[in-house]
Amino acid sequence: MTDVICRYKSEKLNFETMVNLENAMKMKRGEKININDVIRDRFVYTDLKKGMRAGSPEMENVFGTTDFLQIMQKIIQKGQLETTQEFRDEALETRRKQVVEFLSKNAMDARTLRPFTPDMIANAIKEAGVKIDNQSVEKQIGRIIEELKKIIPIKIATKKIRIKIPPQFTGQTYGLVNEYKEKEEWFADGNLEVVLNIPVGLQTEFYDKLNSITHGAALTSEIKE
Repeated sequence: MTDVICRYKSEKLNFETMVNLENAMKMKRGEKININDVIRDRFVYTDLKKGMRAGSPEMENVFGTTDFLQIMQKIIQKGQLETTQEFRDEALETRRKQVVEFLSKNAMDARTLRPFTPDMIANAIKEAGVKIDNQSVEKQIGRIIEELKKIIPIKIATKKIRIKIPPQFTGQTYGLVNEYKEKEEWFADGNLEVVLNIPVGLQTEFYDKLNSITHGAALTSEIKE
């Protein structure tokens, strides 16, 4: 169990406190966890390392309350965790394994149409010097594939789909569909129709997110080629 500083910045002021890293991460992800299992200090500071405590007027002005637990919850949910190097290294290694697993299941040799083994993918990533970030696989897989193409003939099995999105959901879904968009068309009634080319291995996750936002109101159909 690792204790770290959680820091919330508001204009010129910092608000800091000590929290349990693992439990704070769970709370940030929306998991149900008792806040008393997260906090590791009974005070809020403007500079924890110097022991400078935040005053009640400052907290009231920023958080709208002086209630300690309410303030702590806001700091944890909206603030930044000062994670350890060990934690960051472990997180990146986990993400690297996820990328290798995804590519070994969904990528193929563009010449022979044979799949790549995990070792082949891992070695290619290392040889190409591909940078893997600690963000979701779907957000970086396009860039990773383009970098890998410089040394191996890799391609991803994809499906092309057409989606019609009602106007009340276009703003919320645009960032999601823009990841895979080939073309878009806006209609006079505010509906948005997009054609996407999505990796097969990401379709379930994509549809889950789309349906969560639109409550099933988006119309989808596969485009046969």
